[in-house]
Amino acid sequence: MTITLSIPAVGGLPAAVDALRHWQDDDAPWQLHPGDVGWYWRFGADATAAALRTWRRGARILAVGLQDGPALLRLALAPDALRDEELAHRLVDDLGDPRRGVLPDGPVSLEAPANSLVRDLLPERGWSADESWTSLRHDLTQPVPDPGVRVEVVGREHADVRAAVQRAAFSGSTFTAERWHAMASGVPYSDARCLLAFDGDKEDDAVAVVTVWSAGPGRPGLVEPMGVHQDHRGRGHGRAITVAAVAALVKLGASSAIVATPTANVGALATYTSAGFRPRPDIRDLRRDA
Repeated sequence: MTITLSIPAVGGLPAAVDALRHWQDDDAPWQLHPGDVGWYWRFGADATAAALRTWRRGARILAVGLQDGPALLRLALAPDALRDEELAHRLVDDLGDPRRGVLPDGPVSLEAPANSLVRDLLPERGWSADESWTSLRHDLTQPVPDPGVRVEVVGREHADVRAAVQRAAFSGSTFTAERWHAMASGVPYSDARCLLAFDGDKEDDAVAVVTVWSAGPGRPGLVEPMGVHQDHRGRGHGRAITVAAVAALVKLGASSAIVATPTANVGALATYTSAGFRPRPDIRDLRRDA
């Protein structure tokens, strides 16, 4: 049966998110998580639909890609389709032809599961290794310590504070309360929580933020993003909010907590390991220069 590529309408977003949820597994390689789509939803449902690509055989979704920026595609595959030859060759063709609307001409990057056939085929088309990422995993079977700070779950009343800490944690961030509301209205946010850490009793004392995304009970949950206010770094707040994130995923029924960060970001790696995360094998993006 022929494999078809499509851009879903807004009404098709739940099916794509549901497929991503079911593909998450503790033994699977790192790949696009429904939380990644949920975080992108801050730009609105229309923008999220426009950024997604799905590949189907008949009615069944076999692959989902997120255009996470103008020149990056983040890809997830159904577990039994990782080595599917027809799908892999179709993906290679679609990735290489800008007219198909997956990636533009010029330099581009791809995030794809480590043991997928598409990764084996792309070097034959001129793709090479790009940035290295380290994924980390936290086993949730052990008790989670107290974070040591006041932590609040973000609701509508905290949206402005949550957005302000995000902007103070990430240089160039354009996150706003309106974008938080857009994100919180998305399908993936039904299994998510935003948390704020406070170094005091007042709203102005917010020092760190995190969002966690469950893929459903018994599946790995994602930490994305986590940040500490630039004026409050070096005081253990990153570890504290990460511990709180792990506790939130336990309550959501996740089997584990996962996160990925550039291998070169030694500060982030130190924060996650201090909160109980353990590194898994690094994976490199693939890059096409022309």
